[in-house]
Amino acid sequence: MAMDQDEIKTIFKIGLSVLASLSYTYFISSEIPQGKLRFFSLLPILYLFFILPLSLSTALPAGVISLFVTWIGSFNLLLFSFGSGPLSSQPPPKSLLLFILLACLPIKTQSSNHRIADKSSKPKKLPLSLPTKVLLFAILVALTDYKHYFHPKVLLGQYGCMLYLFVDILVGSCNVLMRTALGIELESPSDEPYLSTSLQDFWGRRWNLMITNILRNTVYKPVRSAVEASLGREWAPPPAVLAAFLVSGLMHELIYYYMTRVTPTWEVTLFFVLHGVCLVVEVGLKKVLSPKWRWHWAVSIPMTLGFIIVTATWLFFPPLMRNGVDERAIGECKELLEFINKKFELERLVSWTSLALGG
Repeated sequence: MAMDQDEIKTIFKIGLSVLASLSYTYFISSEIPQGKLRFFSLLPILYLFFILPLSLSTALPAGVISLFVTWIGSFNLLLFSFGSGPLSSQPPPKSLLLFILLACLPIKTQSSNHRIADKSSKPKKLPLSLPTKVLLFAILVALTDYKHYFHPKVLLGQYGCMLYLFVDILVGSCNVLMRTALGIELESPSDEPYLSTSLQDFWGRRWNLMITNILRNTVYKPVRSAVEASLGREWAPPPAVLAAFLVSGLMHELIYYYMTRVTPTWEVTLFFVLHGVCLVVEVGLKKVLSPKWRWHWAVSIPMTLGFIIVTATWLFFPPLMRNGVDERAIGECKELLEFINKKFELERLVSWTSLALGG
């Protein structure tokens, strides 16, 4: 479905609703003592963030807003209710603008020492700049016009690459916005997930790092603390990991519902639960086996990526393709890329005209 003027107005209204809600949080809820009272003061905002994507009829905006607002924004507000998370940092955000950006954008500031350590100890194997990722994404979107020539498995692999590039472009653009607006250096949205040597490496250190951090603070740590008294320190992590993957699956299921508007099939939830179980088994085997039994990266990388691709082909992508969301989203991406291309052409035309008049 093409994005008409009514849809653009709806997106604009959603933006105003989010700004008003976070302004209320900044000026009023922040003055309420952290804990249950602050949580109850934020319940109307959490409900609003939950229903906002339902007003959209296009797939891509519904998915993006549900990621930024319903997931990231709501989870950050939950952390804020109890005095933790980026909104409760010390010192706290000094401006409303910074508060809003930290609430809804998938960003995480990092110290200069951390950046230097990363650059020296783990150099990039295949650095891709944001413009390069945009170019590659545009090429893959254009290739979908010829998808009837592709084997279905190849097409799913292409969708996987597009998803990776889209998330990186989306979050990378947020990072550019923050750096430009506030001069804050930010973490990369991912760290070359195609070089993952294990599921633990992929989910914990390489893929969608901000979501990983949010799940760690909102699910993993509370569950681990809750079960540690009964299971002990050694056995507390596995149920906490499974809980984090279950919540991730349910949130993805919710995003899928916003995009498809059909009854959930729970396949994507099963995808994340399966990966959580396999990750727990993998960590357990690492503790049992000696380091000399570890696979070489030339073997572990293909095995890891192969498992992710096979399970994604089986469980992650079918709910979207079955309901035609992939075609709708690709069509909306083409409209966006066409708009960007026309904008750049218009800017070049204005630039050339100015030079000609000046000459």
